[in-house]
Amino acid sequence: MEIVEHIVEHSIMDNIGLLPFLFLTYLVMEYVEHKTGNGVERVLKKAGRIGPLVGGLAGMIPQCGMSAAASGLYAGRMLTVGTLLAVYLSTSDEMLPIMLSNAVEPVIVISILLLKAGIGIAAGFLVDIVSRRGRKQGEGLKIHDMCEHEHCGCEGGIVKSAFRHTIRIFLFILLITAVLNLGLELLGENSLFWEALSQPVIGPVLAGIIGLIPNCAASVVITEMYLTGTIGFGTMMSGLLVGAGVGIMVLLRVNESKRDSLQIIGLLYLIGVVAGGLLNL
Repeated sequence: MEIVEHIVEHSIMDNIGLLPFLFLTYLVMEYVEHKTGNGVERVLKKAGRIGPLVGGLAGMIPQCGMSAAASGLYAGRMLTVGTLLAVYLSTSDEMLPIMLSNAVEPVIVISILLLKAGIGIAAGFLVDIVSRRGRKQGEGLKIHDMCEHEHCGCEGGIVKSAFRHTIRIFLFILLITAVLNLGLELLGENSLFWEALSQPVIGPVLAGIIGLIPNCAASVVITEMYLTGTIGFGTMMSGLLVGAGVGIMVLLRVNESKRDSLQIIGLLYLIGVVAGGLLNL
């Protein structure tokens, strides 16, 4: 019990200062989402052959529902598979607010965003060239259908939404921090588990599995582990590249071909792990 109390107290003291920064960050993100959401959807629909470029850039916009919208548009055959993957690979979910609230140098945050977008764009064009899937018209899932259901609470004003999101993520950060601290206490800093995560090959494989968690948990876990020094840069990138947020869940729900959905998820995982492994090497 003494260990648990110490871990809880230590986790709260380490993270309580994040609250105002998280709130301000989410307030800005909510404003951006409400101003640009539908416009980005229209651009994605009309992107055509340059879809992966538009998708990679669109994924950088801090919107909780971008990957969900892309999944719905792909299910309606308004996007190519390469465009969908570009959005998945470039989206950052909770990485951006957590890093900003931890006062990570802006040049590092921008570099990560650009690197994720670059990998997404390159992979998207390559996949489209190989697959040569056409762009067919159809109906897609609207961005707010899953945004409200799963993630943001898109109604009630941006201040209320930002506050609820801040509290939800702060509590999750506390939980993750406590779990990591407990793991260090029980396993020791030199355990095989932590050693495996720090390896240039095994680390990205494990981080990619975490990234497949279909909600904000994946990006929170990966980002916190990187900030605490548990994993390296390439391993972090693997988890963040694979982490497409609720997009994967929406894809499995609305795409008629489950085989097609599983192939896309497999490609996403493979690209993320290989990219992270190469960055580590």
